[in-house]
Amino acid sequence: QVQLVESGGGLVQAGGSLRLSCAASGRTSSTYGMGWFRQAPGKEREFVVAISWGGSTRYADSVKGRFTISRDNYKNTVDLQMNSLKPEDTAVYYCAAKYGIALYSSGLDYAYWGQGTQVTVSS
Repeated sequence: QVQLVESGGGLVQAGGSLRLSCAASGRTSSTYGMGWFRQAPGKEREFVVAISWGGSTRYADSVKGRFTISRDNYKNTVDLQMNSLKPEDTAVYYCAAKYGIALYSSGLDYAYWGQGTQVTVSS
């Protein structure tokens, strides 16, 4: 199993930046894909970005050009740099993991989830 802990959320003004981090522990010797999802109040969870073990990435259209995902397989961490933040980016952001080498962009693919970190963007 993999345990995930997110950090880095907070309150920021529109146009600002935040960097989220996700630290994985447990059985991290196997290859695994990672993803970030978010859920705003009253809305369903939505895909934000995914990164494969090899570093391939896929972004939701709503964040392309503003968010950047990166991972360090030695440190078992995944970071999400969020720039040009908008009020509609306000949500709880969740880190997720799935064993495998592919790129996974559906929440149904992921077996392991973090507890979430709140991101609030004020207008």
